[in-house]
Amino acid sequence: MRDPGISVVICVYTEDRWEDILAAVSSVRAQSYPALETLLVVDHNQALLERLGRAYQEAGDVRVLANAGPRGLSAGRNTGVAVSHGDVIAFLDDDAVAERDWLRRFAEGYTDPRVMAVGGRTLPVWASGRRPAWFPEEFDWVVGCTYRGLPPGRVRVRNVLGGNASFRRTAFDAAGGFATGIGRDGDRRPLGCEETELCIRLTRGRPDAVLLIDDRAVIHHRVPAAREHFAYFRTRAYAEGLSKALVARSVGAAKGLESERRYTTRVLPAGIARGLRDALLARPGGAGRAGAIVAGVLTAAGGYAVGSVRARRGGPAFSVVPVAPVAPARTPGSDTGTGTEEGERP
Repeated sequence: MRDPGISVVICVYTEDRWEDILAAVSSVRAQSYPALETLLVVDHNQALLERLGRAYQEAGDVRVLANAGPRGLSAGRNTGVAVSHGDVIAFLDDDAVAERDWLRRFAEGYTDPRVMAVGGRTLPVWASGRRPAWFPEEFDWVVGCTYRGLPPGRVRVRNVLGGNASFRRTAFDAAGGFATGIGRDGDRRPLGCEETELCIRLTRGRPDAVLLIDDRAVIHHRVPAAREHFAYFRTRAYAEGLSKALVARSVGAAKGLESERRYTTRVLPAGIARGLRDALLARPGGAGRAGAIVAGVLTAAGGYAVGSVRARRGGPAFSVVPVAPVAPARTPGSDTGTGTEEGERP
């Protein structure tokens, strides 16, 4: 089987991350396995769209375009998929940088034609320079990173994690696109799980599909100072509960919470035990980590309960649509765009 061409999609939404965006693109351009193209999808921010268009106007390997759907990460990813040319579409967070062999590890996974998705390992880069003593590694998903409890190596999983993931193009033919209304929407409540919901739909549509995580496909994800505080930890855990309720509504609780049951019954109790042991040994942060795990579980459970009640009452809703090719239109100062300007809602 020939090596797949890989398109990289980076969804962006704010000029506050300007330097991060440039670093993310640079890390893609430095790959040992060259990307076919890099697509910067701008989420309803005309100023950022034009500024990036000017910055990459002469770049033949970078395209800047506007999100053609409703505001939010899911629609931005769907826009990138629709205009991309690769056999595989990889997604990189706008505040992350990829190690040199990131795409090479993804490409290796697709030598098996059954493989429909390959994810990688995401490491936190703390704004303070070090992990907060109270912050448990079991909850690194709170800051968009690989958490303690995931198996090492190249392993089969239920779902990949969206900020460091890739999908075969035919996966979207089988499952449709990312569900809108379930994932991130700029700086609003930090919902998630859109990639989980997509992966479960994918394996239902293609029962023979294999989804992998290869922990050699590494990216480094910046964690801003505001996310090092317990207030954000609690908010993100609650939002995760809300998101899991939406996933369960879409695919059923049995499949939607399959991995979470092992996580809460095995991984988290072990984390609490380690924290208490460290506290007894007078190691910094042990009691705080144990307490944070308990608080995180209770907060996420509360979010799930609230989300389940809302779902039974008919809201909030989200939708899944096929990812159809988008005819590109010129946007100011950029290579291509979608014709959707800031403020427009298709």
